[in-house]
Amino acid sequence: MSNVKPIPDHFNRVSAHLIIKGAAEAMDFYTKAFGGEELCRMPGPDGKSVMYGEVKIGDSVVMVSEEWPGEGPASPTTLKNSCVTIHIYTEDAKAAHQKAVDAGATSTMPVMEMFWGDLYGRVVDPYGHHWSFATHVKDMTPEEMAKAAAAAMAEMGGDCKPD
Repeated sequence: MSNVKPIPDHFNRVSAHLIIKGAAEAMDFYTKAFGGEELCRMPGPDGKSVMYGEVKIGDSVVMVSEEWPGEGPASPTTLKNSCVTIHIYTEDAKAAHQKAVDAGATSTMPVMEMFWGDLYGRVVDPYGHHWSFATHVKDMTPEEMAKAAAAAMAEMGGDCKPD
């Protein structure tokens, strides 16, 4: 019987795998912007691109690969958008948001207190991936959260019901 673990120790059950135009530079950016630690970097056939890499951010590993046109998923740069946000819970959302901006990310939402009990803000990295930062500051019951959501939506002129 094999002693190989089906889920490696350094991975959580769900991990992001980002496809990036400029994956080598992105790995450097993620270590600087998010306090990440590079775990591995496997060069591509050209010796410069990243066929596969891992950056540990907090207790999670983010896998990174270069975009290979015609050979798999496209990067947000190619798509000109992303439908995914990578979320980082941190002890200080404001500091994490600012560190990312200082490293070259673009703020798309400043950190502010949200109706669900978190300080929350968002950025887009130079490679088109969206990231959010949060610090949980208030525990709320489902009823309290529903009431706060309804008040927030009313203030914005909407409601919490899907179309």
